[in-house]
Amino acid sequence: MTLINVEDQVRIHVQDLGRGPAVVFVSGFGLDHELWDRQVRVLTAAGYRTVCVTQRGHSHSDHPLHGYGIDRLSADLICVLETLGVTDATLVGHSFGGQVSFHTAATAPHLVSRLALIGSNAVRASRSAEFPFGAPPDDIVAQMVAAEENDRIASRHRLIETNFGAPPDPRIVDWLMRIWMRMPSWSAVACYNTYLRTDLVHEIDKVGQPVLQVNGTADRVHSRKGSAWLHARLSNARMVDMDCGHFPMLEAPGEFDAILLDFLGN
Repeated sequence: MTLINVEDQVRIHVQDLGRGPAVVFVSGFGLDHELWDRQVRVLTAAGYRTVCVTQRGHSHSDHPLHGYGIDRLSADLICVLETLGVTDATLVGHSFGGQVSFHTAATAPHLVSRLALIGSNAVRASRSAEFPFGAPPDDIVAQMVAAEENDRIASRHRLIETNFGAPPDPRIVDWLMRIWMRMPSWSAVACYNTYLRTDLVHEIDKVGQPVLQVNGTADRVHSRKGSAWLHARLSNARMVDMDCGHFPMLEAPGEFDAILLDFLGN
């Protein structure tokens, strides 16, 4: 475990294990390296270097009051890659982490050789005239921020519990809640706004790397139709549907590992 300085008084928590081609995991909203525990074990045994990046405002990274826009979050990730000497990374981004990973692949292609989007439409998480999927951003941001500010414990617990395809083991919910509650409210509100208002549709043509899109057929967070819309516009993409919700690495880990290893091997 290490903390990497990405700007004055802001450090990013990184877990860097194994040797071989680098696979860089970027966790989704509120989560950290613990989400990828099984994948780290499987991939390091298969001869890969695994780097788990915890975004600012999350878990053991620093929690500044500002700096949560997509450009800054991507700059954090680029700084981590450059500091670690990673120049040929496979980025694996889950949910919000998929959005940050997509922007990084588009703006720093010299560092990113492949991109895996897990439960993420990447270019948008809300509806627009060009991307007609999901809810309008103003409505959903207002709801999420109000829930966070009124009772963040209850709202976060509800979000985790309802984002599985089937009722999850309560112990898994408790574990994810423990991680998520390390994220302060100011970081959560800022990240909700970034996640739901960012538009990266104009960057689709900039992502020429091989892309893997993994969708849960029962995922309530991101639109499978939106994923298909993106797939049709990417130059080199493969889309896989899994019988699960928003957490394929937890709900169907064996199948997820096989899909990821196949992508890495091709």
